[in-house]
Amino acid sequence: MVQPKEAAFLLVGKKKSATFGVLFSLRPMPDIVFFDDHTLRLQLRPFTFTRPIAALRCGIQTIAEKWALRIQGSVFYLTEDYLQDKFKAAPAGLQLHINGALCPNEALVEAIINLSAGQKLHSNEGELLAYYADGRNDLANLKMIPYPGPFTMIRHPWELFLYNGAQIVEDYRFLITGRQSSEINDPFTRCYAPENIFVEPGADIKAAILNAENGPIYIGRNTLVQEGASIQGPFAMGEGSTVAQGAKIRPNTTIGPYCKVGGEVSNSVILGYSNKGHDGYLGNSVLGEWCNLGANTNNSNLKNDHSTVSIYSYKSGGLADTGLVNCGLMMGDYSKSGISTMFNTGTVVGVNVNVFGAGFQPKYIPSFSWGGGAEGFALYRLHKALIVAKDTCQRRNVIFGEQEEQILTRIFEMARSEQELAQS
Repeated sequence: MVQPKEAAFLLVGKKKSATFGVLFSLRPMPDIVFFDDHTLRLQLRPFTFTRPIAALRCGIQTIAEKWALRIQGSVFYLTEDYLQDKFKAAPAGLQLHINGALCPNEALVEAIINLSAGQKLHSNEGELLAYYADGRNDLANLKMIPYPGPFTMIRHPWELFLYNGAQIVEDYRFLITGRQSSEINDPFTRCYAPENIFVEPGADIKAAILNAENGPIYIGRNTLVQEGASIQGPFAMGEGSTVAQGAKIRPNTTIGPYCKVGGEVSNSVILGYSNKGHDGYLGNSVLGEWCNLGANTNNSNLKNDHSTVSIYSYKSGGLADTGLVNCGLMMGDYSKSGISTMFNTGTVVGVNVNVFGAGFQPKYIPSFSWGGGAEGFALYRLHKALIVAKDTCQRRNVIFGEQEEQILTRIFEMARSEQELAQS
């Protein structure tokens, strides 16, 4: 898939961090390689079916974009074989390897860029955070450097929305430093705490309410906030996205690039290129790319007895307790819901699912499922699924190419194997 504005949030150009300029002035700028931990890849499905962990969005930017802005080397990935053609692997040589699930903070960035060749950084719990070495080196032979400080690691899909508000604040602070917000000239738009609102060039805001008293609001380039929309920070909106008329956007929400979002959204992350254009509720949820929620689609994010929510775990093949009272919908890339679809608390929907029908849907819907409600599900025909996926991308002037087809074909094969195993 060719995304013409792939780094939609990287809008500060060539700005260097002061720390980076001092520490790397005496050695070449390193390549950055984001490596996937196998266990975390399983735990972060369905979103890691179609991307490396570092390509996940939490806050304003993806994890890879956060690091690339702070340590301005070339970016590469070490991930599953079937993803490697699309997400470029690193050439041979000395590289700075960073755990793809790790979000940067100032102390962590300093610790990582202070690594010397042949060193690795570990948390107090023994998690590998980073290492500076040739990719062919045996990790066991590297010298371990402890990192005692706090850090944010995305280990489960629900943590994308759980940490989203704090990550918006962290990204916002870094992105706006030394920059001037575009003005909001519309006389009918009301801003609360305007000093916490940053608007990129080309944004069009009409008769909206922007309340940044409890957290910053970031409005990306060439976006549209339509009449009557009400937005509470922390909030981030990616390049080319639209917030529809009368939308109610509650705190800790991120809308990625090229999305159309309406209705009510609370504490949710939409990774990009997805539509929730109509009325309906989305709360404590994560949507992948190229998703579409039909009109009046709603999800539950709270159980009637207020107990903690369990969701399907791709690692165990059973339910895992999130420890959260509020947890909604986790929907993988290219999945769609019909009008008035109802998703139960803690529902997981795989990749390229078409779900519809009356009543609450199952709590787990495998990838490439077609159906729903009382009729049940069948395996989505691959040929038809690829035609729809290609058309979905073309509607946004994005190319659905051979790499994307190969990735979806591989996921289809996994889904077919899962269905055959379940039926045996």
